[in-house]
Amino acid sequence: MSIASKDNGFFSKERITAAPGFNRWMIPPAALAVHLCIGQAYAFSVFNNPMTKLLGITESTAGDWDLPTLGWIFSLAIVFLGLSAAFAGKWLEEVGPRKAMFVAACCFGGGFMVAAAGISLHQIWLVYLGYGVLGGIGLGIGYVSPVSTLIKWFPDKRGMATGMAIMGFGGGAFIASPLSVSLMNYFKSPTSAGVAETFVVLGTVYFISMMIGAFAIRIPAADWKPDGWTPPATQNVMISRNHVHIDQAIKTPQFWLLWWALCLNVTAGIGVLGQASVMIQESFKGAITPAAAAGFVGVLSLANMLGRFFWSSVSDYIGRKNTYYTFFVLGAVLYFLVPGMGSAGNVALFVLFYAIIMSMYGGGFSTVPAYLADLFGTRYVGGIHGRLLTAWAAAGVFGPVLVNYIRQFQVDQGIPAAQSYTVTMYLMAGLLVIGFICNMLVRPVATRHHMSNEQPGMTPAMAAK
Repeated sequence: MSIASKDNGFFSKERITAAPGFNRWMIPPAALAVHLCIGQAYAFSVFNNPMTKLLGITESTAGDWDLPTLGWIFSLAIVFLGLSAAFAGKWLEEVGPRKAMFVAACCFGGGFMVAAAGISLHQIWLVYLGYGVLGGIGLGIGYVSPVSTLIKWFPDKRGMATGMAIMGFGGGAFIASPLSVSLMNYFKSPTSAGVAETFVVLGTVYFISMMIGAFAIRIPAADWKPDGWTPPATQNVMISRNHVHIDQAIKTPQFWLLWWALCLNVTAGIGVLGQASVMIQESFKGAITPAAAAGFVGVLSLANMLGRFFWSSVSDYIGRKNTYYTFFVLGAVLYFLVPGMGSAGNVALFVLFYAIIMSMYGGGFSTVPAYLADLFGTRYVGGIHGRLLTAWAAAGVFGPVLVNYIRQFQVDQGIPAAQSYTVTMYLMAGLLVIGFICNMLVRPVATRHHMSNEQPGMTPAMAAK
């Protein structure tokens, strides 16, 4: 029988539907096996400097690539992450998580191999194609693959479940960064910078790990519920028991209000994340060494990772909408206060405030899948989540542009570098106020958008016709 058999092939939903008594706590490790791998994207910068010396080995030569050229590798990966998550989401819901995770493993692991060939041949277009395009597709599909499955297994702890997996994406860099440096040092020789060989090892290891996740993943039976759990008798109006089709979801105001809420929250955080090292050194001129600045970046990365689990778990108790209110209110206050900490020379509060901000940046990513499940139901939440992630791609442009260009404009006007971030931080606070308004306007989805029980995939209005 074909491995792709629709009814009971290896990748089919029937094959991965869990038997009675299956331990649902086996699912988060399966999701982590994928997210810890694709989280390597946050550590890609460790390759930038070595890749400018591929020909010169010890120093750059005329034929070596420069940093702006290399910068497009990561940018392409993020763009294709957003595009693949958006366009593959509907396919994911149809074929199930195992096939999607398999495709993600092939694209992400294979992308490293193609990029390794590009490095060996010194063909930048192959690196763009490998890590940027193929790897980016693997990132996007891998990111959304386990989300809807986790939500279905944990209807009583939606936020915590998605937080556990998405925390892995934030924490993947903690494994990838030292591992990549160690491998490059191991493979480095008088004729090689060790980058291509490192890519081959990483591609192999990540493919195997992601395939373990694909083999281990299971989906619950249609009528499954956790032992001893029943839906609350008093239904929270913000948690729907109905489902909205993926194509119908993007026609609702709720989708676009959440799109802007996520985009604005990420815009405020990602601009800071990209300039953290330079920003703290300029804010405390002469008092912060490059090594200390690197430590600051590490603190922010840790806060980003831990915030993904903490805030999504908190949302199970205070609700998704209230959690986003916290992001916007607390975030706006902290952004408003940060410039004063720099002027006063208070390094401790400066670091603390930004750590809290970055925890909420990560928390925004991990809380939004549960928020979507509350509003649109669980049936198509993976696909809807994928389309919402286009907000991340947009924020990846807005954030750095706002921070970098406003700072440069002020420096060109003669404003000291230490004060050049003040206006930007106030602007970020303003963006979060707009995000607060978007979140405030979110209401339960109108019944006309709900799928018909008699004809799944159709709304009542469509069924009536």
